[in-house]
Amino acid sequence: MDPLQPDNHHLPSPPLISDRVLINGVVTPLTLTAEGELQWTTEPGRGKSTTEKEILSFAVEGDKVRVKTLVERTGSSICCGGSGGDYARKDFVFEPLYDESRKLWCDKLRQRLRSLGRPKRLLVFVNPFGGKKTARKIFLEEVKPLFDDADVQLDVQETKYQLHAKEMVRSMDVSRYDGIVCVSGDGVLVEVVNGLLEREDWRTALKLPIGMVPAGSGNGMIKSLLDPVGMSCSAASATVSIIRGHRRSLDVATIAQGTTKFFSVLMLAWGLVADIDIESEKFRWMGSARFDVYGLQRIICLRQYNGRILFVPAPGFESCGQPASYHLDKESSVGDKTRGYQGPDTNLEDLEWREIKGPFVSVWLHNVPWGAENTLAAPNAKFSDGFLDLIVMKDCPKLALLSLMTKLSDGTHVQSPYVSYLKVKAFVLEPGARIDEEDKEGIIDSDGEVLARGRKSYKCDEKALMSYSKLQITVDQGLATLFSPE
Repeated sequence: MDPLQPDNHHLPSPPLISDRVLINGVVTPLTLTAEGELQWTTEPGRGKSTTEKEILSFAVEGDKVRVKTLVERTGSSICCGGSGGDYARKDFVFEPLYDESRKLWCDKLRQRLRSLGRPKRLLVFVNPFGGKKTARKIFLEEVKPLFDDADVQLDVQETKYQLHAKEMVRSMDVSRYDGIVCVSGDGVLVEVVNGLLEREDWRTALKLPIGMVPAGSGNGMIKSLLDPVGMSCSAASATVSIIRGHRRSLDVATIAQGTTKFFSVLMLAWGLVADIDIESEKFRWMGSARFDVYGLQRIICLRQYNGRILFVPAPGFESCGQPASYHLDKESSVGDKTRGYQGPDTNLEDLEWREIKGPFVSVWLHNVPWGAENTLAAPNAKFSDGFLDLIVMKDCPKLALLSLMTKLSDGTHVQSPYVSYLKVKAFVLEPGARIDEEDKEGIIDSDGEVLARGRKSYKCDEKALMSYSKLQITVDQGLATLFSPE
């Protein structure tokens, strides 16, 4: 580069608009930069508000323009307004000196906000039955006011029964919305994904981003989204991340047994974790504490299960387990090709399979890092790496297991010598009976719901989607879309 020539890459872009306005009755220079920052200089110093992160919307009130902003509580601003949650709602008000200037300011602000690709209309599912049954209150008091301030139109639907959300998204007009929001635990999210995948236009439907607002027992997905960027797992943080409109892709796992399929976005568990997750529902009123209370009971009366797992290891994990061969059940490859997603197009028999034989204390597959707000189940899991994280425990003394369970909150349990932790591309589970009571079998749990109930297991008379026998899992990389904080 010629040293005499200016470095245009480092020159600031010209502002979108810059003019003198009235702020608190004082004539003040105000600038909207090309990067979307509102900058003004007053005594005692400079104020700044970033469009992408802080500005929700604006409104004209007579001669004045009110810019609605949301700032983190640690921040400061020369503004006035209300507050709630982790953020303070603050309004910045200025008055252009003449009508033409006000019109130009509104045009430039509107143009900048539209360029961010934020959602304008959302379908919102509120699950009033999840967790501590606070979803309706959370939505009305913490979520809706923020969407209103951001000028986002909402079509709100309270779920009235299990699979209600799935039924709705299976037949909805996806072109009417810029996204779907679930004010719930993870269960409604799973219903929405499964409903979208059962549509004939699933390829188009899956481009519709899904947002989560924590209002249930687990909240593993939204915790996995917010925690890496330092945002708390709160309704306000989750709503802000939806308003900002950033998106990210998400792997989807297809669980198949014969021609029956279930699409998972969170986890699959068998053994200790599944027993705690499902059998603790009798303590649902306790919220997420139910897992700790019932977990202690299950460890004291520890169960082990016979069985076998087969898997295709990710690069770097080829030495795990023992070599094995896998022959695909012919009926697994047969499905209704005329409607809905059928799973990834993978030739499983050509892959390098490995196996681990039981007995097992726990087998746990995870798609994202957090299984619940206080459970960092798979610390190395990624949203769209095309792999599932497999956590296997074959045998463990009860005292060591108690200690290990306390480490779930920071993910250090995977460092235990009693735990095998690896990444897999495909997986097969062949579940068996308990080693001490061979007439009793276990539960297979996926995304917090019972996938299969074995003989004499908890509520074994209730119908489940699949039988307590061999099932296979494959991963489709980045298939679904989520609203994301970044």
